[in-house]
Formats: sequence, C-alpha cells, structure tokens
Amino acid sequence: MTVGEAPPKTPPLPEPVKIALDEFSDQFGMDVQLWTTQNGVGRVQLYPDDGAVVNSSTVGVVVRTVTPRDGPTLELEVRQRAGAKGGAASGNPEAVAAVLHSVLERTYDFAQEIRFFTFELSERYEEINLLYSISETLGSILRLDDAARVILGEVCDVLGALRGSLWVYDSGRSVLHLTASVGEEGLVGPIHVDDPDTVTAQVFREGRSTIVARERKGGTPAAAADDEPETFLSVPIVYTPPAGESRTVGVINLIGRRHGGPFTASDQKLLSAIASQVGAALENNRLVQESLQQERVTREMELAHDLQMKLLPQADKFDAAKVAARVEPAQSVGGDFYHLLKLPAGRIGVMVGDVSGHGFPAALIMALAISAATIYASEFATPAKVLRHLDDALHVELETTEMYLTLFYAVLDPPKKRLMFANAGHPHAFIVRNDGSSMRLDATDPPIGIAGPDAYSQMEVDWEPASDLLFCFTDGLSDSLDPGGPETGEVRVVREVVEKRDRSPEDIVEALFDLTAMSRLDIPADDRTALVLKS
Repeated sequence: MTVGEAPPKTPPLPEPVKIALDEFSDQFGMDVQLWTTQNGVGRVQLYPDDGAVVNSSTVGVVVRTVTPRDGPTLELEVRQRAGAKGGAASGNPEAVAAVLHSVLERTYDFAQEIRFFTFELSERYEEINLLYSISETLGSILRLDDAARVILGEVCDVLGALRGSLWVYDSGRSVLHLTASVGEEGLVGPIHVDDPDTVTAQVFREGRSTIVARERKGGTPAAAADDEPETFLSVPIVYTPPAGESRTVGVINLIGRRHGGPFTASDQKLLSAIASQVGAALENNRLVQESLQQERVTREMELAHDLQMKLLPQADKFDAAKVAARVEPAQSVGGDFYHLLKLPAGRIGVMVGDVSGHGFPAALIMALAISAATIYASEFATPAKVLRHLDDALHVELETTEMYLTLFYAVLDPPKKRLMFANAGHPHAFIVRNDGSSMRLDATDPPIGIAGPDAYSQMEVDWEPASDLLFCFTDGLSDSLDPGGPETGEVRVVREVVEKRDRSPEDIVEALFDLTAMSRLDIPADDRTALVLKS
C-alpha cells in the first residue's frame, strides 16, 4: 500500500455471527475476539467491531482457526475473563472455543447462503419483472416494430448490453429483416438465411443460441479494456404451435456490455425465455396481418364484383323489349356478360359472350368487350362488321393472355320480322317458337381471338315479335347439371325454357337457376349466364 492510499475496506461481520459471539461472551464469561488477515493491512480485528482492546490475562487463551466455505480464513481467540462467574463451562475456555468454533463456521455458511439466495432472488425478481413487462408491452402496443424497440431497450438495460437487434424471417424471400434495433447503428440487412459469414444467419439455420467474442469495430465505446473482444449473444426466436413442430421465426442479438465481460449462460437463458414470448407475438402478428390482408382482398373482390355487375345493363329497365338476364360469376368476378342495345329504326341489339377461363383476367377482357361493343354496335349496322371490329380491338389482349371469346350478337328488327346474327363460336343461342319448337342459331365463325382475318359472316332468320323467344346462355349453366340419364345439360336447359315459354322472361330465368341450384361436384365451377328476350 502506497503512502496516502486508503486501506482496503474490511468486509462487515454478518449480523448472525455477531449475535452468536455476543451470546457466548455473555453466557460463559469469556472474552472473545475474531481476526482476519488482509493484504496490505495485516491482522484486522473483526470482533469486537468497535476495536476495543481486551485486557484479560493471557492465562487460558485458546486460539482456533475458522474456515468459512467462502471468504478469508478467520482466527478465533477465547480468553477466560478475570473474576468471571458462569455455568458449567465457566473457566473452561477450551470447551467454549470448541463449541463456538463449530457454531461460527455453520453460522458463516448460513449467512453466506442467505446473501447468495437474497442476491439470486433479487436477480430473479428483476428477470421476472422484465418478462412481465414484456408481456404487457406485447399486449398493449399494436405495431410490432414499436413493441420490439421497447422490449430491446428493456432487455439491454437489464442485461447491460450496449446494442440490441431483432430480426424477423421473411419466408417469401428467405431473408431476415431488421425489425428493431437499439444502441449504435450496426448491420441493417436484409440477411440471407444461407449467409455463411453472419452469426445471425447461422443461429437462425441451426436454431441454437450462441455466445461468441469478436473483434471490436470502430466507434464502439471502450466500456472495457481496448484490447478486450466484444461479447455477442445471439438467440433464435422459436414459435411452438399448440399442435405441430416448432419453427424458427427470427433472431435476437445483444452486442457488447457496458461494464465489460462476456454474456453468461444465465443471460442466454433469460434471453431465450424472452425470445419465446416474442416468437408467439410474431406469429400472432403474422396471423393478424394475414387476416387483415384477407379482409382487404375480400373487400376489394366485393367491390370488383359490384363494379362488374354495374357494367351490365339493367334488363328490367330495358324498355325496347321484355328481357330478363342474370350473370353469376364462379368467383367474385368472371368473363360472362350480356349486352342490350337500342338501335335506330326500332331495332334491338342482343349480345352474350363468354371469355375463356374466369376470375380477374377474364373480367378485364369482358370489360373491354362491353366497352368496344357499345361503340361498334352504334357505328355499324350489321352484326358481322361489329364482330370484325371487336376482334381487331381485342386481338392483342387475347393473344397476350392466351384467351379467347365466344360471342353471339343478334340484331332484331321487329317491324320487318327478321333477326340477323353473327356467332363467333358460341354454341348456346336458340329461338323458341310459339309451337314449342326450338332452333339453334349456329356458329358462323370461330371465337374472337382465334378467327382469321377473313371472318366474320352473318345469317338472317324469321322472327315473329308476338310469339318468338330468344334464349342464350353460357356453358357454365348447362355443365353444372347432373346428367341424370342420357340427356345432356343443354337438352335439359332448352326443354325447361320450351316448357315455360308462355311465362315471363323473369320467371324463365329464375326457373333455370333453380334447376342448376344443385350443381355437380365433379366439375370445376364456371361462370353462369342466361338471357331470355320477348319483343
């Protein structure tokens, strides 16, 4: 010890030891002293703790060495007190010293155990409080990145870490994204899970915690000696579902310690418990995001369905003829459509189309077809020219999407009692006569998108405005019927119309969809459309 330097502080005597020494001294009339040896100071008196000098005679002095389980060796001195009166042990310092020696060693051990468990309880309380705080954070903060930042801050405070980062797995891209970080800026990612050079990727792949030491990077605070390696604790975030196998969903990293030294196994255990809580929160967050996304998609699909239905004319408000029509897409939107047009000189345009496939691609072609048909039907008087220009307008889109369009377009001229039509590969168009006979209006050309440059042609048939009925539908309607014998679905659909030809168009369409209410389960769902017109 140098001149002017304060001597090292002597550890305080545990209170249970002091009580034991007081009781023995009083009960047996002995003077008791307890000493320890301290480097740089020499022999230091621990008891009496006031430093009082014992003035007893040196007669009957007994010295014993007390060796606690932890801590320095102690020297116990027991002296007979001059003129003391006591019990059976009075005047026998040897017996008192023997018993006191045993009591002191056990009392020291007990006191040290109490201190150890008190420290452990204090640490466990801090850890339990941290886990509870994290549970509250995860339950009260909606944004995952905000919650992760709060959690990392609390973990770094409790474990004395300089920096922390939380990485979440993106299964679609097989990378780890930095969701939150505290402390100085570090790696921002993303980190590919197969990266062989990063501890984070390795911990994710192996699903196993690790504590490593690495060279300090520039700018890291010198919390410890400059040449001391920086400690790095990395723990996988594992989600264990109620049923099924556990899976790793991310990684938590702690880097560096404020007061130096490496992270411990206890730190690793605590961080693993925290990671388990975070794993459940990440899974809940994923499920919530998927649910919200599904809700958004559902709302968008409902909106798309409403918009598509609004593209179709309202048959019940078409005053040029008695018409009923219905389109039921297999999904929210589809490729079936119909169109009604009031043409000059009392003529009526009727169109029914079926884009190959269904869903959004078919719906987009359907929307283009209706828009183009409105333009060309008002510009050209004959069905063949309308289909020719429709083909020119839709050819690129159909070729790009590898789709085609079957389309029936008829122009009714009630004053002249005739019906002109062009049929681009649409098989389901009929006239039902007053006597119950039906006539198919056959295809005049291949579907739009497949027909060549020399298409299209047209045909003309008689039309009796007072009694004839025009009936068109798409194959989704007939294909959905259970065969139930030798008849095809088309035959059953046409027979249903023939039998109900005297009813209103609305009743006939309703009956057709009632007929197909019990659909076949062995075929894929398809868009269904039916149109019935009486002029």
